[in-house]
Amino acid sequence: MSGDEIRETVSSMLVEQFKVDPAKIEPDATFKTMGLDSLDLVSLAMALEDRMGIELPDRELVGIENFGQAVELIEQKVPA
Repeated sequence: MSGDEIRETVSSMLVEQFKVDPAKIEPDATFKTMGLDSLDLVSLAMALEDRMGIELPDRELVGIENFGQAVELIEQKVPA
C-alpha cells in the first residue's frame, strides 16, 4: 500500500466515521482541531488496525498528535 493510499484511507475514515470536515485534514492538522477527543482516537486506532491488518500498540501512539504523524506511523506498519 502506497503512502498516498494510506493517506486516503485514513482521510476517508476520519470523514466517514468521525464526520471530520475534509478541508481540515492536512498533514499538520491536530486531531484536536479536527474535533476528535481521546476516545475517538482509540476508536480510530482500532478501526485502522482492523482495516489495514496492522497493530498499533498504545506505546507507539504516545506523541502522535496530528494527521501527518499518524500516516507516518502507519506507513512503517503496512507491508509495501
